[in-house]
Amino acid sequence: MKRALKWAVLVILVLFIVAQAYRPDLSGPPVDESKSMRATANLSPEVGAIFDRACNDCHSSKTDWPWYSQIAPVSWWLKSHVDEGRGHLSFSEWGTYPQRKASVKLKEICEQVEAGEMPLKSYLLMHSAAKLSDADRKAICEWTEQERKRTAAAAVEVEPSTPGAESPGTRGSDD
Repeated sequence: MKRALKWAVLVILVLFIVAQAYRPDLSGPPVDESKSMRATANLSPEVGAIFDRACNDCHSSKTDWPWYSQIAPVSWWLKSHVDEGRGHLSFSEWGTYPQRKASVKLKEICEQVEAGEMPLKSYLLMHSAAKLSDADRKAICEWTEQERKRTAAAAVEVEPSTPGAESPGTRGSDD
């Protein structure tokens, strides 16, 4: 029994060492600041600070990888989580979202922070500063609602008119 346990530990140790040779690429996609949320949304300093503290590691291309992200298999798991987070919502690509998609994402941000779904509990285990207070959640939800209204109004303002269409005030006038 002791001999089998020693072999099992040795095999696990060898597998762990071999796994270190297979590291994911942790360099993020290139960041074009002109497409970021900071550049394209009216992000308040308060909400920007909350996002920096609690959201950016998984929802931007500016992930601050912790030391343990260099150790397989943890590195594989973290890389997968960050890729999934960026796939759902990327503050670095915010400016590329069509108005309708951005509006849906803003609504989802509020819903998920209110429900305590974000930040993920697994993230909070190692990043206690990312825990959102009631005031943080309120600030985020107030901002998302203001931003949804702002982007909806901006979309109406820039909606192109149809060429050749008459405006309501000129229809049928012969002036």
